[in-house]
Amino acid sequence: MDKKWLPLAITLGVAGVAVVAASFWPDDVEKPPLPQSLCHGALSRATAELIDDGQGGGEVSAGAWESKGGPTDSAVFKECHVLRAGQDGAKRRGVYKLVVEETRSAPGMKKDSVPLGSGFTGWALPDRAEVTLPTGCAGRMGSAAPHITASLEVPSQDEERLYRRGEKPPVDPDTATRDNVTVMREVATRLAERYDCADTD
Repeated sequence: MDKKWLPLAITLGVAGVAVVAASFWPDDVEKPPLPQSLCHGALSRATAELIDDGQGGGEVSAGAWESKGGPTDSAVFKECHVLRAGQDGAKRRGVYKLVVEETRSAPGMKKDSVPLGSGFTGWALPDRAEVTLPTGCAGRMGSAAPHITASLEVPSQDEERLYRRGEKPPVDPDTATRDNVTVMREVATRLAERYDCADTD
């Protein structure tokens, strides 16, 4: 990204508008319209709306924070914040965060978590989830690390936080876990397709 655009990209990310860096997209893939590009195509709009914080509201949007990749000049975005407008359509609040980053090892299973299912390496809980992209994705995304991992955080389902506040989860934990599984499977699938690095075994 041209340095002169960096302050604008940071401003847009903080404001909750999806930021798309031209260098992130492979040259042979059509760039989607800005409103539909939920954190660089990792999420479809339907799946972005799937996770609920129990507060209702309207339009879903997203803001992304990016980090440059390696010599291929690709960009691996670090954080994707999914926001939802209030019922009045004005004030936006964070619903969940998706982090995509390079890692040295694939994630192990967390206690009481459920697997993501056949073809996916990862796990899900009501408030968190993690998936490792196929092996070839790291290089295609401009990283020298052996793995790229996507992790999900859903603050509204955090058991410790809810316990401290004496509150019940806004969504049934089993439903929340299933929703997180769906989100992470889509993230892994869409990014692997975007970078043409899906496992062929």
